[in-house]
Amino acid sequence: MQVFGYAEAYYLKSLTPAQRERAYKLLFSHKIPCVVFCRNLHPDKLFLRMAEAQNVPVFECPLITMKFINAATLALETMFAPYGLEMGSMVDILGVGVIIRGESGIGKSESVLGLIERGYSLVADDVTKVRLVDGREVIGTSADVTRDHMEVRGIGIINVAALFGVRSIRREMRVDLVVTLKRWEEVKQADRLGMQQQYTKILGVNIPHIVIPVAPGRDLARLIEVAALHQKLKASGQNPARELSDRLLAKIQAGRIS
Repeated sequence: MQVFGYAEAYYLKSLTPAQRERAYKLLFSHKIPCVVFCRNLHPDKLFLRMAEAQNVPVFECPLITMKFINAATLALETMFAPYGLEMGSMVDILGVGVIIRGESGIGKSESVLGLIERGYSLVADDVTKVRLVDGREVIGTSADVTRDHMEVRGIGIINVAALFGVRSIRREMRVDLVVTLKRWEEVKQADRLGMQQQYTKILGVNIPHIVIPVAPGRDLARLIEVAALHQKLKASGQNPARELSDRLLAKIQAGRIS
């Protein structure tokens, strides 16, 4: 994308007609997707004729050059960022973006509904669209068609914003945690301490991942809520499991010394 501002416009005006024509020919000899004139500057007729001959769109913009370049850069990064789909619902829990995964009928929708009732926000139901930003952050959002809606077995499709208010909806959110719900008998060894952080890859980025065993009577929404808050605590530099381990080791060492 070629952007023209005051500096480029004044430079072109300083050229003779022959020099200007050579400059235009050199410019349009390259494959250019479009040309944008900022500050409402107008291209001359020769420029427009050559652009039309090469099928290059020419636009005018009222923004100053730097503001347009910044806005265009952000827009292009969003449009051409790597993207994908994650099978699972996504919820914003106090600033922690959580994708909830699990097989059909395991209780994902009920968990999400319970979290929404606690005041948290739905980002996506069943399928979460993800894109990579700056090569380091994964952003999750919902498909335009299903936005603000979710399916609850036995009830059908509900409009979350209409039922729980606009605060129950979040357009997009960074993915900070992935929670996988598994039936109790399928979890061979549940993590009892949480000393080692597990990860799963989304678009090549390691995202913290935990597995929550599902059994009758377990409040999944509360467990997912605690998992998200626990992840937020660990992100701030605190690890309760490691702190307890260090405390026990200190006690053991003190006992040996004495």
